Amino acid sequence: MLDEIWLWLIGFLSFIPGRVGRLSRYLAFFPFFKKCGKKVSFSSNIVIHGFKNISLGNNVTAGTYLRLYASGNNNEQIIIGNNVAFNDNVMVNADFGGYISIGNNVAIGPNVVFRASNHNYIKKDILINKQGHKKGNIIIEDDVWIAANVVILPGVTIKKGAVVAAGAVVAKDVESYKVVGGIPAKNISVRK
Repeated sequence: MLDEIWLWLIGFLSFIPGRVGRLSRYLAFFPFFKKCGKKVSFSSNIVIHGFKNISLGNNVTAGTYLRLYASGNNNEQIIIGNNVAFNDNVMVNADFGGYISIGNNVAIGPNVVFRASNHNYIKKDILINKQGHKKGNIIIEDDVWIAANVVILPGVTIKKGAVVAAGAVVAKDVESYKVVGGIPAKNISVRK
């Protein structure tokens, strides 16, 4: 019964527009996070699973349709630093034992997907959806810009000052101050 009331409350709060809606969502949500800093702004229509496994720093801006998934009992964890801006329709998914850390002063464009686990698929005699998941970590260091429509896969570290160009699929680490793009993401240039 309590879960149904909670879901109803989240559903109701998600549609309140403007400053009143942002303040209402902050006041309703912040006690449930593992940690929630000051000046956290939640736009409308956000989805959060696993509050107890999510830490937010100060001055985090969450765009419309942000989805944070860290539910379950497999030590899932999402840690978000200070001054992080999520554009609209971003998914940060640490389900199935994943770990995602986003540093300070990070800008994340619209339609970005962080996925810290993948399906196992090696065995042909077992359905893919019955083989479980392989967990991984995603580490985003400070002062990173991730442009629109980027997919970041498990086992990736994007180091300080890097830029990921729009539409990239990041399957390998990105070195500091590199600009990467493409599928799979490769070095394009270096920030000077």
